[in-house]
Amino acid sequence: MLLNSKGKHRRPSKAARIATLAGVTGAAVAVPLMGATSASAASVETWDAVAQCESGGNWSINTGNGYYGGLQFSQSSWAAAGGTQYASRADLASKDQQIATAEKLLDMQGPGAWACAGAGGLTNDGVDPGVNTGSGESKPEQAQPERQAEQPTTRSEQREAPKAESGKTVTTPTGQKVQKGDGEYKVKAGDTLSTIAKAEGVKGGWSKIFKLNDDIVKDADLIFPGQQLHLK
Repeated sequence: MLLNSKGKHRRPSKAARIATLAGVTGAAVAVPLMGATSASAASVETWDAVAQCESGGNWSINTGNGYYGGLQFSQSSWAAAGGTQYASRADLASKDQQIATAEKLLDMQGPGAWACAGAGGLTNDGVDPGVNTGSGESKPEQAQPERQAEQPTTRSEQREAPKAESGKTVTTPTGQKVQKGDGEYKVKAGDTLSTIAKAEGVKGGWSKIFKLNDDIVKDADLIFPGQQLHLK
C-alpha cells in the first residue's frame, strides 16, 4: 500500500499497525530519508515479498479501493513514477512493468512509500532486478464498443417511389414550401381531408386519402391550397 512523502495514501498494513502499537514507528518514519537522492533498486525476490504483504502476491488485483496491482499503486503514484507508459493502471500492467515503475518510485520516495517495506525487507540495495518491460505481458485496457441503437425506418424511407418527385412545390401562408403532388384533386381554401372524402365519395374516408398521399401530406390536419391529391 503506497505512501507519499507527506503522509500515507491509505491505512497501513496489519504489520505496520502492529509496529505502531509496539512503539517502533520512529524507525519506520526515518526510512524514506535513506538513499532517496541516489539510484535505488531491489531484487525481484524483494518485490515479490512486498507484493505478498500488499496484495497477497496478486499482480493483477483490483478490489475497487483505489489501489491497484501487486504493489498496490495509487493512481497518482503510478502516474508520477511513469507507469502510464505501460498501462492506464497498475493492475493492467505486467509484473515486470509494475516492478520497473516501483523502482522509479523507490528512487523518488524511498522504501517508506510502501507500508509493507519492512515485511518485504525492501531497502535501497542497488540490486538491478533485470525486469523486461517489453515482454508483452501487460493487459491493456480494452474499450468496449458501444452498441449503436437501431434507428427506426421512417415512412419516407419505406416508400420506394414517392408519387411527387417532380420538384414542384406550393407555398404555404407562412412562406414554407411543400410538395404540390400530381393527383386529380386540387385542394381549395377551407378543404380538409374529411370534407374532400365526403364531397368526392372516397371509400375509406379521410384516412384513405391520407394513405394515398403520405408522400406529400405529412400531417392529416395540414393540407394547403394548390396541392393535388390522389383520391384513388
